[in-house]
Amino acid sequence: MSLYPDADYLTGAYQPKQFYPDEGVEVAFAGRSNAGKSSAINTIVNRRNFARVSKQPGRTQLINFFILRKAAGRKQPDDKSAEQRIVDLPGYGFAKVVESMQKHWRVLITAYFEERQSIAGVFVIVDIRRGLGDYDRQMLDWAASLGCPAHVLLTKADKLKRGAAKNTLLKVRRELGDAATVQLFSALKRDGEDEARKVLDAMLAGEPPGKNPVKES
Repeated sequence: MSLYPDADYLTGAYQPKQFYPDEGVEVAFAGRSNAGKSSAINTIVNRRNFARVSKQPGRTQLINFFILRKAAGRKQPDDKSAEQRIVDLPGYGFAKVVESMQKHWRVLITAYFEERQSIAGVFVIVDIRRGLGDYDRQMLDWAASLGCPAHVLLTKADKLKRGAAKNTLLKVRRELGDAATVQLFSALKRDGEDEARKVLDAMLAGEPPGKNPVKES
C-alpha cells in the first residue's frame, strides 16, 4: 500500500510554458538515462508503474509532474500543508538520442531549474556501477545554486558485492562532502527505500535531510 494515497500523475511538459503551476513544494528526480530513476520513484512511492519504466534509454521526453499530497489550507512554498509533488526530469547523457533532442532537453531542464520557485530538493539517481558523471555534478551544482538540499541514490546496489558497494558509497560521500547526502539503493531488492522516503519527506517539509555519517556501519 502506498504511503501517499493522493499520489497521481498531474501533467507532462514539453515546453516551459507547460510547467505545472509554480506553487506548493516539489522535489525533482534527475539522473542519467537507464540509471533506474523511474524504478526508484515507483519504489519510494510504493506503487507499481507510477512512473513509466522503459528498457529503452532516453524514452522520457517530458518533465512529468506528480502529486504526492494535496494542499490543506494555504499554498505558501514553506507551508507544510501546501501541495507536495515530485518531478521526473528527462534522463540525460544517452548518446543515441539525436542532437536536436539532447539540446531540447538541456533547454527544458535549464528552464526548470532557473524558473521554478517551488523546488525544495533534488534527488540525483546514479547507477552505482558508473559513478558520478558530469551531468550528475551539474544537477548537484544547480541544487547548490538554489540553496536546496540534494540527495544521491546509488542505484542497482544489488549488482555489486556488499563490500564493493560499501566502498563506492564511502568514496562518493568523501567526494561530495556536505554537498549532498548519499545512500545505497536497490529497487529490485527494495533496499534503502525507507531511508530514501524519509529524505524525500524531510525535503518536502522544508527540513534538512541530515548529513552523511562519518563512517558507514
